[in-house]
Amino acid sequence: MLSRRHLLAGIASAAASPLVLSSAKAQTKPDVIVIGAGMAGLSASKALTDQGLSVLVLEARDRIGGRVWTSGQWHDVPVDLGASWIHGTDGNPLTRLADEAGILRKQTRWDPNPVFKPGGGRAIMDEAEERAEALIDKARARAEERDNDISLGSAVEALPDWSRLDQKERQLIRHVVHDNIELEYANGWEDLSAWNFDDSGGFGGEEVVFPGGYGALADYLAQGLDVRTGEVVARIEKTGKAAQLTTSTGSSYQPRHVLVTVPLGVLKTKQIEFSHPLSRKRAAAIKSLGMGLMNKCCLRFDRVFWPESSDVFSYLGEKDGYWSEWLSLSKISGKPVLMGFNVGDPAREIETMDDSATVDQAMQVLKSIFGPAVPDPVAVQISRWGKDPYAMGAYSFAAVGTGRKTRQALAGADWGGRLVFAGEAAHVEHPATVHGAYLSGQEAAKLIVG
Repeated sequence: MLSRRHLLAGIASAAASPLVLSSAKAQTKPDVIVIGAGMAGLSASKALTDQGLSVLVLEARDRIGGRVWTSGQWHDVPVDLGASWIHGTDGNPLTRLADEAGILRKQTRWDPNPVFKPGGGRAIMDEAEERAEALIDKARARAEERDNDISLGSAVEALPDWSRLDQKERQLIRHVVHDNIELEYANGWEDLSAWNFDDSGGFGGEEVVFPGGYGALADYLAQGLDVRTGEVVARIEKTGKAAQLTTSTGSSYQPRHVLVTVPLGVLKTKQIEFSHPLSRKRAAAIKSLGMGLMNKCCLRFDRVFWPESSDVFSYLGEKDGYWSEWLSLSKISGKPVLMGFNVGDPAREIETMDDSATVDQAMQVLKSIFGPAVPDPVAVQISRWGKDPYAMGAYSFAAVGTGRKTRQALAGADWGGRLVFAGEAAHVEHPATVHGAYLSGQEAAKLIVG
């Protein structure tokens, strides 16, 4: 059923604020302008610079990294509010980069993963896991017999096996699906493609995080690059054999090539104006691929009150998918810190609440599990990627009717090679991952060099 374990571009603890390289007198006619200093943009820029091309990176934020965001708000506990795992260390290009940079990593322990019910009792999940796997396998087999794709949720709910389950049995199975699928792909099964939701590759080996923060990897890639922060690209024009960009600061640039690495959510909201239409397939890919949402609530306490036999524990509450997974950062950071995850509709609902209401809801869950003596947090950090204008979501997913061909259509060149696209959403084999973004940048650089 589950080709990839529920890991997610998630959280761990992290480093000080990233080093931002900026050129006050950046050239206006570089060979390549890269839009976005996330992992795809930095990867491509490094590769292009190594090939002898002049490259200028324009970043809308006041920092590099994009959705790799290490918060330094707590001076003694850096926190990754964006990506933090290397998903599979064997053969992963990020492992090599981290080795080169000498960045420390620690393994995440996913087993055991106790599932708590309201009141603190534990749910026995073995039978539910077996049933969920059987239902998903059968639903996908039935869906693949259809002429058109449907959602994974619709495929499961159409099974007679599902209709025979009572409410309690369905709740347990839904928890398994949420824990193993929805938390990984950052959306509910009602929007995930039954055909292709997990149609991607992976690397073997451990799942590791950066105790000093994922941002250190972005810093390493950015060394020697010409990066200008606070530059929001408003319009890209096709002019003769070149291109022209204008930014929010009034700056104008005329590169030979433009590499667009902004998140899919930004492309969907059409924040960048293109003077000429994109290819029909690329425009369709932008419209049809899904942009998922995952948010984290990081709570710091004065003591550890949760079990430390594993790095994670789960919650099986009355509201499906709310505050269902928790990550302990105590072993990684040496401090009593918990991270709660929400994805899809729960994340969208919680994102509308202020910090106080969000913390109240999180604490209701923790006190339901561990009792009323649970202390209040002494500090909190919360991500809201859906409201971030330079992200508009966490990462992409295969929506109904999309798959590898859709991502392939998003990647590559437009406008006769002057305009190139890259990013995690554009990588066929490893979408929705940092290593996918990195590899996408490498592939885009090769396309530009020719």
